[in-house]
Amino acid sequence: MKALICGAGIAGLTLAQRLTSYGWEVTVVERAPGPRQQGYMLDFFGLGYDAAEAMGLLPRLHQLGYRVDELTYVDRSGRRRAGLDYSRFARLLDGRLLSLLRPDLEQALRELVEGHVVLRYGCTVASMESVTNGVHVVLDDGTVLDVDLLVGADGIHSQVRGMLFGQESRFLRYLGLHTAAYVFDDPDVRRRIGNRFSLTDTADRQMGLYGLRDGRVAAFAVHRDPDPVMPADPRAAVQSTYSPLGWVVPSALENCPPPSELYYDLVAQVEVPQWHRGRVVLVGDACQAVSLLAGQGASLAVAGAYHLAELLAAEESVDDALERYQRTWKPVVEAKQAAGRRGATWFLPSSRARLWLRRISLLSTALPGWDRLAGSTLVGKTHLSLDDIGTRDSGGGSPSMQRPRQRAPLNSRSEH
Repeated sequence: MKALICGAGIAGLTLAQRLTSYGWEVTVVERAPGPRQQGYMLDFFGLGYDAAEAMGLLPRLHQLGYRVDELTYVDRSGRRRAGLDYSRFARLLDGRLLSLLRPDLEQALRELVEGHVVLRYGCTVASMESVTNGVHVVLDDGTVLDVDLLVGADGIHSQVRGMLFGQESRFLRYLGLHTAAYVFDDPDVRRRIGNRFSLTDTADRQMGLYGLRDGRVAAFAVHRDPDPVMPADPRAAVQSTYSPLGWVVPSALENCPPPSELYYDLVAQVEVPQWHRGRVVLVGDACQAVSLLAGQGASLAVAGAYHLAELLAAEESVDDALERYQRTWKPVVEAKQAAGRRGATWFLPSSRARLWLRRISLLSTALPGWDRLAGSTLVGKTHLSLDDIGTRDSGGGSPSMQRPRQRAPLNSRSEH
């Protein structure tokens, strides 16, 4: 069986690894000229953590992960206003929580597939045509491929989704926020942050900073904006929007890189009624973006791709697997999206009154029982496991999915 995956991000690389472990021939194409270097620090837990463990990936992720002592909110002078002890939330998740830079997670996944899949950067799908039991694909460099499965893993602005179902505006739910992320070098800022994830205690706009092991600093920013149009100059937009925040933010803004080195995007969710058509299917943010408000985008990208691969190995046909994938995984994603929308006000308060409410909530986590409630709100703790997904499918399905199936042997590249 042959698969072409459009998108070398988290979902695409996860799916590539799992399919090759089941004997598929996989080609991955990526529009960008190389691996993405920009991205947030993310909390990795839940279903994605379970999938990474099954893939043998956890040892490498622990090597790449960061220790975060505390999430701290500071005022314009850098004084602590509120905070959260990260170890409490790790305990709520039985220690199954990692703090990772998104590019580092992609690196770990890329290491699994290098030498085992065809991985091409600076290349993407130009056209596709459904044929009997497959897809005829032409890439933008003229390469022609006939595959059994074409996968759109090309993110929130998916080109494959556009070819399959139409304009992006039909599927994008804008959540009223813009976001940016970049990395810079400033020893003084690095020293003042330490091992904390420090955020400005501000309404409507917020910048967060955390130190990296190489001495640099990673910056994360988010602000409210009713206009979903991207700025013509993202760097200028970042510098003007966040300049009033005080603390070390002026230094961070002086170090803001040019647009080509700056991650900037809308905070949005993707809601697609149908995830597949013929032998073309969507994975990751192309069909299930939950937004940074939900805090589980990377975890769900890994878990969703893993789940699809397991179904492709278990079901009698590719078509049955695609149908079952949507039927079983879509409800999981919709629940996370709803939780993300509910948490929008807490994530970035829209007024000083709501800002005070958040401070009070954070202070209350020291009270017995409140830390568990706050943890459920912040990290979306769930008791759902990957093996539960198939059994929750009311549509029946193959016996192998009603009872956890034996994992396929991992490729040697999974051993570190």
